[in-house]
Amino acid sequence: MAVQITGAWNFPTRVVTGAGRIAELPDACRTYGLTRPLLVTDRGLAENDLIAGIVRRVRDAGIPISVFSDVKGNPTESNLNAGVAAFKAGGHDGVIAVGGGSALDVGKCVAFMVAQSRPVWDFEDIGDWWTRANTDGVVPIIAVPTTAGTGSEVGRAGVITREDTHEKKIIFHPLMMPKIAIEDPELAVGLSPFLTMATGMDALAHCFEAYCVQAFHPLADGVALEGIRIIDTYLPRAVENGRDLEARAYMFAAASMGATAFQKGLGAIHSISHPVGARYDTHHGLTNGVVFPYVLACNRAAIADKIPHIARTLDLPGRDFDAVLAWILAFRDKLGVPHTLAELGVKEADARMIAADAVKDPTAGANPRQLTEAEFEQLTLAAILGDLGG
Repeated sequence: MAVQITGAWNFPTRVVTGAGRIAELPDACRTYGLTRPLLVTDRGLAENDLIAGIVRRVRDAGIPISVFSDVKGNPTESNLNAGVAAFKAGGHDGVIAVGGGSALDVGKCVAFMVAQSRPVWDFEDIGDWWTRANTDGVVPIIAVPTTAGTGSEVGRAGVITREDTHEKKIIFHPLMMPKIAIEDPELAVGLSPFLTMATGMDALAHCFEAYCVQAFHPLADGVALEGIRIIDTYLPRAVENGRDLEARAYMFAAASMGATAFQKGLGAIHSISHPVGARYDTHHGLTNGVVFPYVLACNRAAIADKIPHIARTLDLPGRDFDAVLAWILAFRDKLGVPHTLAELGVKEADARMIAADAVKDPTAGANPRQLTEAEFEQLTLAAILGDLGG
């Protein structure tokens, strides 16, 4: 009997990569019609010479530019609203988003929301809610990542925390896709070993979860597997030596690959990480790294067909589940990822609250094994207590 196969996919924006490619930013502004851009970045990066150098480069090319940097590590609606106000007050016509996932997400959402009259939550990534948007006036975006984690530079969505409910929401629209991403590994050399590790674990979670999603998308599957291999090879090098430009370049590529692959969907790593980050302001990638093996163990039976391919990609001595679990535990240990959520300050008493948010998270629906709220609570407790079972 023939199996009915259905699917739909897109691939990301134009990407230019290589040391020194930031020099092409003024030309990119001209190409995509940014005559008075707003540079959106985070508070910490705004104080760095890197941003001053980018601003000087753009201004020296005769393009006026202003900087908005009121962006938290887990950005909120207040950050977004302040960015929209700054954009309108400055009469800007495009966004240059520079930084990690938080700055890129806010920059993309600013470029989108300047054209909207409805609240941002009306464009959450649910069904066809994106069709509610007014597309006239959405402005072009140039993305310049400085971390290799979220892959937001090639994505059509941004994650914003709703302050009144302490929930992370995924805001989606096709026009949030940047026109071009400039991936210059020299921009990442100053990133600390900790942030290199934490953002890299985010990229790994994207590739791994996307591959394990039970949906027909062979293109994304191939991208995800290669992303896993690259991260296994190059993330330890980037953590050990931040000036390793080859490792930095490959990690930028892997981050973009993860975001390309997760159009298939994600899973319970993110379902738990999102509410933990929203409520406790933990680093998203680090939280993913902590939760990773517990979700892997929880999904064991549901991903049995995926495990041999992952093991083969990693060239593990065994091709079974235990080999893959042993690999992720050793990989985390080598990079210094904490073993439990308790080490991030999460309390046992909070497990039920986290589970209530996790089961509603958009990523929960694609997890290979459908989990109830009670099962999410048990999974969260396992990650708090360090219980891998068996």
